[in-house]
Amino acid sequence: MSRRSYTLLLYLLAPLIWTWMALRVRKAGGRWGILGHERFGRFPDDPDGEHDQRRARVWVHAVSLGETRAAQPLIQALLDEGFRLLLTHTTATGKAEAIRLFPEAARTGQLTQAWLPYDFPGAVRGFLRHFSPRCGILIEREVWPNLIHTAHSRSIPMLLVSARFSASALRQAGWLGKVMRTAYATLDLVAAQTPDDARRLKEAGAVAPRVLGNLKFDVHLPEDQIAEGHAWHAALGRPVICLASTREGEEALFLAGLRETSSTVSEAGDGRVPLFLIVPRHPQRFDEVAGLLQSQNIAYVRRSTGSKDVAPQVLVMLGDSLGEMSFYYSASDVAIIGGGFAPFGGQNLIEAGMVGTPIIVGPHMNNFAQATKDALAEGAAFQATDADEALRLAAEFVGNSERRNEMRSAAQRWTAGYSGATERVMHDLTPWLGTEHRVNES
Repeated sequence: MSRRSYTLLLYLLAPLIWTWMALRVRKAGGRWGILGHERFGRFPDDPDGEHDQRRARVWVHAVSLGETRAAQPLIQALLDEGFRLLLTHTTATGKAEAIRLFPEAARTGQLTQAWLPYDFPGAVRGFLRHFSPRCGILIEREVWPNLIHTAHSRSIPMLLVSARFSASALRQAGWLGKVMRTAYATLDLVAAQTPDDARRLKEAGAVAPRVLGNLKFDVHLPEDQIAEGHAWHAALGRPVICLASTREGEEALFLAGLRETSSTVSEAGDGRVPLFLIVPRHPQRFDEVAGLLQSQNIAYVRRSTGSKDVAPQVLVMLGDSLGEMSFYYSASDVAIIGGGFAPFGGQNLIEAGMVGTPIIVGPHMNNFAQATKDALAEGAAFQATDADEALRLAAEFVGNSERRNEMRSAAQRWTAGYSGATERVMHDLTPWLGTEHRVNES
């Protein structure tokens, strides 16, 4: 497919894309600016002198919540070096997370946010003409053909870092043919998470991809949340099993076995009934999961109510808050990571390991294949074939403190062993970052 054909197809599909986004907004809330001027690369005329300040910025694109969290250590390193940043997103949750993570940089103007424009030629031209960044850093996998082409024509280097590229992603790139091969070949730097990612990226067209590691291993977890989670668990006085980052349909797979697992744990132990923390991956599904719990007459409370006391008859706490995964993991005896019990490709298991929580994952972990493989080899995680086996394993771990301690040590050993990607990426970004126009040099 040529870039012209790709663009025509994008124009034809745009109404469907906007409708899909509108449905997400209806569920998730927030301001997305779906038809706003920034999405189409239209910006007001600027006061004198502001164009030079914008041009000084390093541009980082983190599409959504997960990528924004993953980019945290790199963004912080760039801010610490004094660079002004432009941070773009596609979703409202990603935009809000950045404000939560970097409030001071946003307040002082060192960090500016904008929506990524749609990949229409005119929209990306307007965006790049307005901001003229010194370079663009794409997080994980956000390669848009017209964006890459227009940046190249304006001599703006484009860099893909902490890149993950599954077999399904390679097939999708193959369907689009020439337009994607050209886009990947045009990138100035491709820094992959693993050798397998690098191999597939090279097949997709990337030139000489490097393996620099996964930024997620360098994420700085909030110590106050970890301390709060430990204190909350101690005060609760019950075993806690976390079902984290669950996706559509997965909660139903687990709810059928919760009462049986609860009885197994209480009978095998000292009679204490476990509490299950269910934390859906996407905030727009919080009410949906609450409705599912109600329909099955499962006693539950919501984290958002702020209640620290959980009655003994309550079986589930619904984790309907954002930015508190460190609290949830540190409050738990074991974490079952969602996204892998239905064919979604899995969700991030690294943060649970950094906290030291024993991990159970499902069979579909292709988006985190290397991290899963390494965690299993280290003894930090176990892989279940289905939800029933995951609950059975969780019950076993809850009843065996020695096993949990072994897995806790293994998890921290595993995550510590793969840190350092941020330093390596910063080193390889040096030719494109330069030193001029830093905050402390302005």
